[in-house]
Amino acid sequence: MWLRETSQLEEPADFSLVLGGPLYQLYLRTGLVKPPLDLYKRRIIGISLFAWLPLLPLAVIGGVAVGGVIVPFLLDLDVHARFLGSLPLLIAAELIVHQRIRVVVRQFLERDIIAPEDRPRFEGIIASARRLRNSLVAELLLIVLIFTGGHWIWKEYLALSVPTWYAAPIDGQVQLTPAGYWYTFVSLPIFRFINFRWYFRLFIWYRFLWQVSRLPLRLNPLHPDRAGGLGFLAGSVFAFGPVLLAHTVLLAGLIAIRIWHEGAALPDFKLEIAGIMAFQMLLVLTPLTFFFFHLAEAKRTGTRDYGIVASRYVNDFRRKWIDATCADAASVRAVPAEPANAGSVGHAGSEALLGTADIQSLADLSNSFEVVREMRVLPFGKQTVVNLAILIALPLFPLTLTMIPFEEMIDRAVGVFF
Repeated sequence: MWLRETSQLEEPADFSLVLGGPLYQLYLRTGLVKPPLDLYKRRIIGISLFAWLPLLPLAVIGGVAVGGVIVPFLLDLDVHARFLGSLPLLIAAELIVHQRIRVVVRQFLERDIIAPEDRPRFEGIIASARRLRNSLVAELLLIVLIFTGGHWIWKEYLALSVPTWYAAPIDGQVQLTPAGYWYTFVSLPIFRFINFRWYFRLFIWYRFLWQVSRLPLRLNPLHPDRAGGLGFLAGSVFAFGPVLLAHTVLLAGLIAIRIWHEGAALPDFKLEIAGIMAFQMLLVLTPLTFFFFHLAEAKRTGTRDYGIVASRYVNDFRRKWIDATCADAASVRAVPAEPANAGSVGHAGSEALLGTADIQSLADLSNSFEVVREMRVLPFGKQTVVNLAILIALPLFPLTLTMIPFEEMIDRAVGVFF
């Protein structure tokens, strides 16, 4: 019943990666969402505080809020970055992705890239993606993954190896504190579920674009976006910007706590930073490469076809304005003209040439051919990649301050203002 109610919010050719699924239905029943995605502030505050806030009194009761262990709760930058930075971004991303991806999908039709006879197939692809998005089985599998593989990875690779507010060595074994039980079995599973759910949604997006790329698309090599009309797909990259930022905020928290409490230095993590940044960029750029063969074929065809048109036009232009003018000039030199009429032919020809639209047409043809020649075989350009890298790296910039002594920072600040 709930899935039918969700489907009624969408038109046949409309598609949202966010509207649907058991979690969305839970939002509806608990009043955390007003269709389609209103009350996003309530969700951000409610879910984030439910994961983070109980940890504070539990840490106080356990005597590990501000001391008692090497990493007390209030000094654990990782947990604050995770639940007060990364988690709110993952929840806020739902509204942004919903609004922008719907626009991206509709442009396949609005730009007439999908032929009328292929529209039923396109709508079938949307319907298939919608069914997968609403899958109960998929989200149940995510829950199983969270409490098995997700917990093991965190325990083996991400948990700190020193006594912390959530776990401490007792009799040779690591024992969870009262705050640690909430953190391990409530807070972290909530974060992992929302995070892994975004990977599932990205899988749906991959699958959707792959199936669309199998259709006979109608691309125009003359389109000014230099991508045959598919340049709008680059907008999907930044639609997922909050999801990427959430991961970088989490990485910054993990690095910061190791710098602060384990004596590490920022350069020690250069490989991890480079690898995760590359992974995130590929995560959102890879599905756009599915249109490579369409764009490459459109560029080859366009270069050939418009090259033929250009050759015909410039040949006609030469015969009309160059060959004919040269012939007229030769005849004038061969037959002496009366003094009163001297130069009349050349003057008339010059006036006709200056007043004709052929010159402007020749320039327009040259510009059009340049558009075809510069057409990209990917629906995004270098500037998109640069902007994406800057966006992803933003949360890491404050970590560079850890490489500058505090006294030197003060001296530089004083030098700037005075």
